[in-house]
Amino acid sequence: MSVPTYAQRDQPDGVPPLELTGERTLPDVPAENYWFRRHLAVYEWIAVRVSGLRVIDMACGEGYGSDVLARGAAEVIGVDANPEAHEHARLRYRRPNLRFERDLVETFSTPADAVVFLQTIEHLQDPVAVLEHFRSLIADSAARGSTGAVFVSTPNVLTLAPAGAPRSDNPWHVHEYRAEEFEELCRGTFSSVRLYGLFHARKLRVHELALRAGWDAIHPRLRLTKPFYDRFTPAISAADFALRPAGQADLDRALDFVAVCTP
Repeated sequence: MSVPTYAQRDQPDGVPPLELTGERTLPDVPAENYWFRRHLAVYEWIAVRVSGLRVIDMACGEGYGSDVLARGAAEVIGVDANPEAHEHARLRYRRPNLRFERDLVETFSTPADAVVFLQTIEHLQDPVAVLEHFRSLIADSAARGSTGAVFVSTPNVLTLAPAGAPRSDNPWHVHEYRAEEFEELCRGTFSSVRLYGLFHARKLRVHELALRAGWDAIHPRLRLTKPFYDRFTPAISAADFALRPAGQADLDRALDFVAVCTP
């Protein structure tokens, strides 16, 4: 898949901007705002649930999610193996309870009360081994008064891939999951798995309905495509997405899945 080169805009002094490669999402890239807000919505949802806890944000990338988690957590460690991402995160996001470590998710071994692992499991050759490793990291959380949890998200292949295709064209994805397959993967390691789906809400839901009504056939004829999306895409916020639990939503229509896993 050919990905245009975009670099982050308006970074603080001394913070090197990262380039958008398609492997991770970034803030401060207007054309990427939809994907950034889609991921941010999940981080904000998890942040409420890890308040006061010791948290590891595995494969933290640029570091924005670790920063969100650190607003309420007792301690957050953002872990990423990429040297450019690690240096950027270390320089940009600074809180007394936040630090960044350069390491592999398979080998980082500091215990915690919660592990967050978003939009990365689809990149792994051996996801079972990684989930088992995460479970070991929260094994002693009960001694600290926490039940321990691992939060894992992944895109839904049914909405990510083109219609009729078995998977998307993302070259970094090893395996893309359906809801039942993702839940089965998590249940192989954890005794309790609660599955949620991420859906469009507010103006993205209105846009989704407009597309079903034929908006894509109208805006090119009116020569509104670029002016409309130049305004619409940067205006998307995390509030334009909503998480709904399995049983209250059709997860086959979800954008992403979020599994809350406990031992």
